[in-house]
Amino acid sequence: MEHTHRPQRSNAAYARALDLIPGGTQLISRRPQLYAPGLTPPYAARSQGARFWDLDDNGYLDTMMCVGAAILGYGDEAVDAAVIAQIGRGTASSVSSPLELELAEELVATIPCAEMVRYCKGGGEADAIAVRIARAYTGREIALFCGYHGWQDWYLAANLESAHVLDSHLLPGIQPRGVPSGLQGTALPFAYNDLASLEAQLDRQRGKVACIILEASRGAALPAPGFLAGVRALADAHGAVLIFDEVVTGFRLAPGGAQEQFGVLPDLATYAKAISNGYAMGAVVGRREVMQVAAELFISSTYWSDTIGLVAALTTLRELRRRDALNYVGELGKAFRERFNAAAAAHGLRLRAEGLPQQLAIVADASYGDERRSIKDFYVQEMTRRGFFTSFGVNLCAAHTTADLDLLDAAWDEVFPRLAAALVAGDLGAQIETTPSVDAFKRQVG
Repeated sequence: MEHTHRPQRSNAAYARALDLIPGGTQLISRRPQLYAPGLTPPYAARSQGARFWDLDDNGYLDTMMCVGAAILGYGDEAVDAAVIAQIGRGTASSVSSPLELELAEELVATIPCAEMVRYCKGGGEADAIAVRIARAYTGREIALFCGYHGWQDWYLAANLESAHVLDSHLLPGIQPRGVPSGLQGTALPFAYNDLASLEAQLDRQRGKVACIILEASRGAALPAPGFLAGVRALADAHGAVLIFDEVVTGFRLAPGGAQEQFGVLPDLATYAKAISNGYAMGAVVGRREVMQVAAELFISSTYWSDTIGLVAALTTLRELRRRDALNYVGELGKAFRERFNAAAAAHGLRLRAEGLPQQLAIVADASYGDERRSIKDFYVQEMTRRGFFTSFGVNLCAAHTTADLDLLDAAWDEVFPRLAAALVAGDLGAQIETTPSVDAFKRQVG
């Protein structure tokens, strides 16, 4: 069933925002140009469970859930109640809150590699802090990376040598404007699931590598047998700190994140997103020997330990465990994957939902070639028309239900025949009524 009207108020507000906010949004993944411009709502007036409503009161079943942050669902009663109660007790003062210690104890008890903890407010900050700690601990400067790790100078420095280094890790053609040229050569890439590429970088920079940072998995990309263990061994052999960027995988794949899921322990790990169910919070955890160096470094910010983020994270982690939520999300993800793949196959489409069930990605077969972008644009357009906020990345949450999967199934039964017919007729591009989407995060690992 298609929406009867477009998000006109949301679009009008966004047009005003473009004059006042560079880029229109604070997070690139929230830009409506990445989806179905004109149809995708730029603004949500309210959200609850697995749904949100735009300024025109159109409702959307959300399969992206705040880029994976809302693991329990929007407006979770337990988390929000804890936050509201904490507001009554105070959000900041001239000294620290004991919630810092309480959450640290919870994280150390949950995350395999964690012996000490530092806080921040987001994933990019967490990665920057972890790299700073690793450089201080080793006395070296070079960071080898794989995947997406934020917007800070240390990472974007990879494109100082060539504007295309980050093409397969971040956004194609990104310009490192504003990044000091002196950082050139301090961040170097290696390829996911390719130990030889990592070893080659380590050999070329022998004795200079402070850390190896990577996302253990991302979307449809899973580590090949022995890959993560091989990375761990190479880090040890070269005296480099191994950092797992668990901003996306943390508290989604397993209580202990990717390191628990795959059984390989890093020296440091970074967290945000699902740690606090949509409230601003981030953390760096790791081995005591490495982490204690942070006590001697200038890593400091007033709001990194505000009590709202702390209590939201503490409550989220406890609720995930109490409800066995990750197993529930995993079962829903399996059902989504099976239903999507069955529906696509039934209509002769070479589309598949792949990856771990808690973190899925929809993949168009390489045989579609240049049509893959149009396939995605058509899918997003038609699903948006039917009241779904979705794309080719899927992050289900504990608020989704099997009834929601039934709604998705019904929508696929309408959308897939149209997609298949357009592919056969060779007029798919003509069926896309909105401006073609621009590249989102085109990462090496998803």
